[in-house]
Amino acid sequence: MSEKMSEGQLAQDDLAAVKKLQNAFQEIKRQLSKVIVGQDQVIEELLIALFSRGHCILEGVPGLAKTLMISTLAKTLSLAFSRIQFTPDLMPSDITGTEVIEENRSTGHREFKFLEGPLFANVILADEINRTPPKTQAALLEAMQERQVTVGRVRHRLSDPFFVLATQNPIEQEGTYPLPEAQQDRFMFKVFVVYPTFKEEFEIARRTTALINEDLQAVLAGDVILDLQRLVRRVPVTDHVIQYTLALVRQTRVSEPGIPKFIKDWLSWGAGPRAVQFLILGAKARALLYGRSHVQCEDVQALAYPVLRHRLLTNFTAASEGITTDTVIERLVRDTPSREGELIKDERFKKIFA
Repeated sequence: MSEKMSEGQLAQDDLAAVKKLQNAFQEIKRQLSKVIVGQDQVIEELLIALFSRGHCILEGVPGLAKTLMISTLAKTLSLAFSRIQFTPDLMPSDITGTEVIEENRSTGHREFKFLEGPLFANVILADEINRTPPKTQAALLEAMQERQVTVGRVRHRLSDPFFVLATQNPIEQEGTYPLPEAQQDRFMFKVFVVYPTFKEEFEIARRTTALINEDLQAVLAGDVILDLQRLVRRVPVTDHVIQYTLALVRQTRVSEPGIPKFIKDWLSWGAGPRAVQFLILGAKARALLYGRSHVQCEDVQALAYPVLRHRLLTNFTAASEGITTDTVIERLVRDTPSREGELIKDERFKKIFA
């Protein structure tokens, strides 16, 4: 490549790890296919988030095997799995854990003992996160960000790796507590789980109505995943790819000079710096999954939808015209040149890069 690397090249041992990760990715998909039919893009995005140390929101109607997919993924990764069903009466202590008084029968001495909650696992399924009050949502988000929970005056470290997958139901919004945009920003991806194709649903119907024994095998252990997460950070990325990522994100900010007219017409708020960070980290992980030791603009384009869709706020005009955030992202990707040198020469981006 003619592009100048902004980071050093990967070491020889790292290149071997890249091959190992690519093989593991293919094996994980093969293991998941024993239970899950289709949903290849969803599985890929979940693994990218995992290796980037990010968290995901999954949105889809009931019955699309979101819970089964996540629990099966935890088994193939040899990780502890915990499912939390979020309800309106769920309290923070129900998920973080609580202190109880325990008596030593031999001495009669009493002391506080901390009982760990379901957050003390590696893969957390927060089922229907928008059905629990903000206090409990905030306790989960603190754990996601700080990798710890605070009970009383004591901080308790959570297991590593720690991966939160929250689900949302796009229907039946009455009596729910939607996550504010600032809290959704904590999630790396918002992943849409869609209906299966005819062939996929045919296979689902055939499998789930017969006796089939799924013999799942663990592919990666927790310590290996931690090593791969560190490897992602060492993947080189060119200045051009960083500039392209900045161009995509900065164009969404309605108060910035030089942004496209359709952004002003359709958006009331855009994405912040965390979107840039997640796009680059995710692109690094995607490159590794595809067996490459460098990042391309194609990787950024592929992840623009799950990274940006919950960070853009459409206005009334967009809603009245049937414009969604995915529509905005599609046009951004289409109109932003990705070839090296084109961004700098394009007059439209001079104010954005100023």
